[in-house]
Amino acid sequence: MLAGEGFAAPLLDSALSAARRRGLSGRDAGLITHLVYGTLRHLPSVDAALAPLLRGKTPARTRTLLRCGTFEKLWLGTPAHAVVSEYVELARRAQLAPPGLVNAVLRRAEAVPGPASELPAWLEEEYRAVFGEEEAPGIFDDLLTPQPLWLWLRSGGEAALRDEGARLTPGPQGQWRAELTRPLGETAAFRQGLAQPINPASRACVAALGELAGGERVLDLAGGSGIKAALLAAAGAQVLSVDREARKHAAAQANLTRLGLSAEFLAHDLTQPLSLAPARAVLLDAPCTGSGTLRAHPEIKLRLTPEAVAEAAALQARMLPQAAAVTAPGGVLVYSLCSVTRAEGPEVVARFLADHPGFRPEPVPGLDLPHRASGDGVVTLPLGGVDGFFIARLRRVGD
Repeated sequence: MLAGEGFAAPLLDSALSAARRRGLSGRDAGLITHLVYGTLRHLPSVDAALAPLLRGKTPARTRTLLRCGTFEKLWLGTPAHAVVSEYVELARRAQLAPPGLVNAVLRRAEAVPGPASELPAWLEEEYRAVFGEEEAPGIFDDLLTPQPLWLWLRSGGEAALRDEGARLTPGPQGQWRAELTRPLGETAAFRQGLAQPINPASRACVAALGELAGGERVLDLAGGSGIKAALLAAAGAQVLSVDREARKHAAAQANLTRLGLSAEFLAHDLTQPLSLAPARAVLLDAPCTGSGTLRAHPEIKLRLTPEAVAEAAALQARMLPQAAAVTAPGGVLVYSLCSVTRAEGPEVVARFLADHPGFRPEPVPGLDLPHRASGDGVVTLPLGGVDGFFIARLRRVGD
């Protein structure tokens, strides 16, 4: 992602893993996760409640503690006396904040009128422009709820997870919505390569390539962690996954090995020409601001700026022609990204098509998700735990 210095998920996972080794229970780990993500999702309103109670500069650790306590008191409905007592003790034991300050602030914290969407004003306006006034309010509400775990399950995966007490519900794009009794990585299904987490919208990008012939060569550009490469390999394709950051390849290869699949990897800056034979199926899942993943990554909205969107769009506009150059005549190029901003999606594609008359847009096949037209592509609606993705399918018809 271009719009930040890191994500909450890996930082939280690392901290929880260390805490579990010291005896943290699964129930407490779940509460901590809910507190962290809930505070991030509601942070504008949390800060509005704290603003009248704080004077001067508040140290970061103190403010973080007060934010979590305020969220728990006002949004989770934990009795006020219990919240105050717990957070005062935490402040004292971990030396995170003056206990007297924590006591005074959390006792007095009250809900105040907050923003309609918990998004920055410019981003709320962008969402309304993309999804319309009818859909936007429901999307804003949905972004404030916990993100479900979506799994791609291979043969035997469903039975293995149910044997361990998992609750599974069929979802869109052939995915399963899962509620587990333990962390996914500790399940037999995951260890045996029968389960892979992936959002349905992300899987729709692969489906947009259409039916692939057995053994067909596919270029997976900006392949990152290689999850889409795994889906393509499972469909019988011969996959070459390309990413600028070679360090990602080891983790991607390890995951493919876990799944019993294989792909080739190439480190390359995709703003520069590729010395590869053209392929009839090319997927460019471009790096982006992640503005369609705010339910899973609420921290993005806190640091995303219009300038970052423009920067991302400029990078994507340099990558798309390189992907086009390795798309064989008659072949398909899918351009996708987990952002819903107009600048990164339809505007990049519109400029590309104006400069490349040998490509024409086509309907996106295989979509089993709520979506709406967006320029020469589609945007999936970020509802029900599905991410917002822009997807365009472009056919090369001549030179």
